[in-house]
Amino acid sequence: MNFILGSVPPEKEEKESLLFLFKQNELLVRKIKEQYNVPTNGSADYSKYLYSNMHYIGNIDKQSCYTAKYIQGQELKDDMEFLTLRQLFGQMDESILQAAFRAIQIVAWDDTHKFCGVCAAPTEKKSNEHAKVCPNCGHIAYPRLSPAVIVAVTKGDKLLLASNKNFTSTMYSVLAGFVEAGESLEECVKREIKEEVSIEVKNIKYFGSQSWPFPNSFMIGFTAEYESGEIKVDENELSDARWFSVKELPNIPGSISISRKLIDWYVQKYKE
Repeated sequence: MNFILGSVPPEKEEKESLLFLFKQNELLVRKIKEQYNVPTNGSADYSKYLYSNMHYIGNIDKQSCYTAKYIQGQELKDDMEFLTLRQLFGQMDESILQAAFRAIQIVAWDDTHKFCGVCAAPTEKKSNEHAKVCPNCGHIAYPRLSPAVIVAVTKGDKLLLASNKNFTSTMYSVLAGFVEAGESLEECVKREIKEEVSIEVKNIKYFGSQSWPFPNSFMIGFTAEYESGEIKVDENELSDARWFSVKELPNIPGSISISRKLIDWYVQKYKE
């Protein structure tokens, strides 16, 4: 299955559509056997639930996907529950999780752009794209994306991994940081690495990208090589940072993240 994003719903639905219903940052799901799924909006699972602010977000194999805001105070069926997207990692089909990534960002954008940021007048939804237009001054607001770099730095056959202070477990990952105004991606790579671990890097190469809804990041992946300096951890951001070999990798992120894809790239390159 593949998720194809979209903004305009089809004139005729070929199948019952999937509805991604959110209560703040949690998605309403149902566990079937060993996997969680999003029920269809025509099924009995959703028939009694009230929701608002529905948006079309795309389709999965011609099955339309919509997202909406759950109206709180309703009693859930016994087999339904709200879980965060992070809790659903590895427990949901990746194409459905990818659609959920888009869904939560659209719901959050809709909720925070009810009024114009220029003149404060109530905004109106555009019919042909995900955009809010101000009927008073004409300002148009699109869903927010925050570009960030994420970098796999190698030193010979070793990989730089760090544990962030915000991690809830002893997990290690490659370094990342948001791009600042007026900064190129390559400049951001050098600055973030220097700020977080005090080393210089070279041979920066593009790897790939990923939309990441925590909260609205657009991750641009790079590889780079160590140039100079000794690791000195920014204690405001990190609890630890070290060079690791393929054989001694610590607890690392799950397969859906670009951070894991960068680590897997390193493993494939340096495994015996």
